[in-house]
Amino acid sequence: MNATLSTAEALRAALAGLLDGLPPKQATQAVDRLIANYRGTTPTDAPVLRDRSDVAAYAAYRMPATFEAVRSALAALREAAPEWTPATHTDIGGGTGAASWAVAGAWEGHRTTVLDWADPALVLGRELAGASGIDALRTADWRRARIAAGLELDPTDLVTVSYVLGELTAAARTAVVDTAAAAAQAVVIVEPGTPDGYARIIEARDRLIAAGLTVAAPCPHSEACPIEPGTDWCHFSARVSRSSLHRQVKGGSLPYEDEKFSYVVATRFATEPVLARVTRKPQIRKGQVLLDLCTRDEALKRSTVTKRHGELYRAARDTAWGDAWPPPGDDA
Repeated sequence: MNATLSTAEALRAALAGLLDGLPPKQATQAVDRLIANYRGTTPTDAPVLRDRSDVAAYAAYRMPATFEAVRSALAALREAAPEWTPATHTDIGGGTGAASWAVAGAWEGHRTTVLDWADPALVLGRELAGASGIDALRTADWRRARIAAGLELDPTDLVTVSYVLGELTAAARTAVVDTAAAAAQAVVIVEPGTPDGYARIIEARDRLIAAGLTVAAPCPHSEACPIEPGTDWCHFSARVSRSSLHRQVKGGSLPYEDEKFSYVVATRFATEPVLARVTRKPQIRKGQVLLDLCTRDEALKRSTVTKRHGELYRAARDTAWGDAWPPPGDDA
């Protein structure tokens, strides 16, 4: 936890002053265009980030939220495999490096390679990493690569693919997921917490399983998702602290925002998935807590925890959306 908080603080410090000298109108226009791409309306065979102003706006607008979403997914991997530590990490489509910052907050002593097809993103990512004071970031290798069919990866312990699949054509998505599955011992894929983002995660999940990996999180199992297509979607929420820069770029006044995301973690090594995971914000009512769960028996169910459950009830009141249930160490 302390390492993660330290990394989050270092990221905010590195981003400070990023838009100095960039006209507000230009920053706003870049952010508006990035929002449209972020929502996944235009798959492309070209990089979304075109120049320095795009990249600076992206970093200010998206890096804190992407960092927190990936951090949450990595926490689930660490929960499922607490003794595992990656020695090498490849960040596919890493842009300015938000996922690599999250990995650096989760583990130490690894070597990171960031792959992206936009030179301006790689340049700024390297600059931010150099200002981080964090060894894994300062020593990272930033490489230009086309994120599409034909992408080649060296064998690696961990691959992250965060907020990338929605920018790609269907053929490129398939190629990137298959390449990651073939190269890595663990794959972490994060997409926006929208129905379309969830659909891309399910597609990737199916391909990872077909490639011989097993799901470590968020699902308690590697069988088919129990959600009937078109009726709902699985997603989670991460709280993002807004700096003054973040509020300036996003036009918001609150000191925080909640980033909705969908994700899958799959591995080639043994893990211990949770017995069940809370899939919606718990409903706290007088004397009871209602928990919507995805369970290891491949079913969705609602569990009602009341005061008569004693310690379990107190634990339920402290349980958050996305947490394991029951709490670690309690097999009730």
